[in-house]
Amino acid sequence: MGTIGGIRAFARGASAYARLARLDRPAGFLLLMWPCWWAVALAGRGPAADAHLYALFLAGALAARSAGCVWNDIADRRIDARVARTRGRPVASGRVSVPRALAFMAALALAALGALLLLPPPAIAVGLAALALVLPYPFTKRIFGWPQAWLGATFAWGALAGWAAAAGGLDWPAAALYAGAAVWTFGYDTIYAHQDRIDDARLGVNSAALRLGARTRPALWAAYGLALAGLGLAAGLAGAGWPAFAGLAAGGAVLAWQAATLDVDDAAGCGRRFRANNPFGALAFAGFLAG
Repeated sequence: MGTIGGIRAFARGASAYARLARLDRPAGFLLLMWPCWWAVALAGRGPAADAHLYALFLAGALAARSAGCVWNDIADRRIDARVARTRGRPVASGRVSVPRALAFMAALALAALGALLLLPPPAIAVGLAALALVLPYPFTKRIFGWPQAWLGATFAWGALAGWAAAAGGLDWPAAALYAGAAVWTFGYDTIYAHQDRIDDARLGVNSAALRLGARTRPALWAAYGLALAGLGLAAGLAGAGWPAFAGLAAGGAVLAWQAATLDVDDAAGCGRRFRANNPFGALAFAGFLAG
């Protein structure tokens, strides 16, 4: 019985760490990955020649997003414990101690660094610069009224790293791609934030959902329109062919559905529309790759 009990305890612990890294919620790491893959598709030499870059950005996005989630949970543990949706998170609930979470985060960060160091030197420099945005992010909701804008600047950074990896440096298409990805992230994370709007207001936590309120839908139309414009400009500057714009048009239908049907008072519906941004990322990537 002792052995069986030990196995069960290990399984429970492993499950807690998997939840801490959000391995049960893969949507987030894919959203971090898409700007990287978009950049490689537009600036690279082709799927076969750039297969190693896609693999490194996939692994790096998984490890970096997981490390970021642990960092966020450590910083927000007292807030999370008072929010219905997050009180069961491993650190907030006490299932994983802060020292163990810090050690786990360090291991994940080392894995992300390992993937980064296998990229060309320009991409390494760009990737390391992202730490200036990543480290302060969990605290922005306390001191900044628009933390979703900060997250947009952070999550879109992969567009710059991907371009630097594939092209050996940065250029105007990379800037347009970064801007489009940043405003896209602002849009979908504002939808996400509406799930916690009531608790955030009670706790005095800032979010774009609280700032916009009933104006979220027109703001979302504007954000997604600007996102498509930025991605389209990047494709045009990169000399992409018509499939790139066809992919954006198909993805734009997904974004339009989100904006047209959003009900900010339906938390489950907000969650579904948030997750629908991965099909948009995939459609844009397919178009960029074909174009």
